[in-house]
Amino acid sequence: MPAKKFLNYLIAAVWLVNGLFCKVMNLVPRHQQIVADILGDRHSQMLTVLIGLAEIAMAAWIISGIKARLNAITQIVIIAIMNVIEFIRVPELLLWGRFNLLFACMLIIVIYLNQFRLGIKQVQQT
Repeated sequence: MPAKKFLNYLIAAVWLVNGLFCKVMNLVPRHQQIVADILGDRHSQMLTVLIGLAEIAMAAWIISGIKARLNAITQIVIIAIMNVIEFIRVPELLLWGRFNLLFACMLIIVIYLNQFRLGIKQVQQT
């Protein structure tokens, strides 16, 4: 399996696990608490599920390969915005505290390299 395809599946799995298990199924209640602290407690359960469904949709979009560059840019923007907001507003609720931002940056780099570097090399080799 080519590295790009493997990384696509790995990145999609991150979105799927976070969306389905952590948010929709609420197996990690901390995610709903983060939503409640940032967006308000009134609709936090519904908003957490909607965010989870959007993350599941992101996983499907990644696997589909449709508009892959737009998808990568969308992922990078969402991850950056979400993690900066959490870094500022609720660092105490994050799994690794403020270090979460470091892991988010690492994921952003992997997404960037996968889409904009590995993709170019594979096209040039064929």
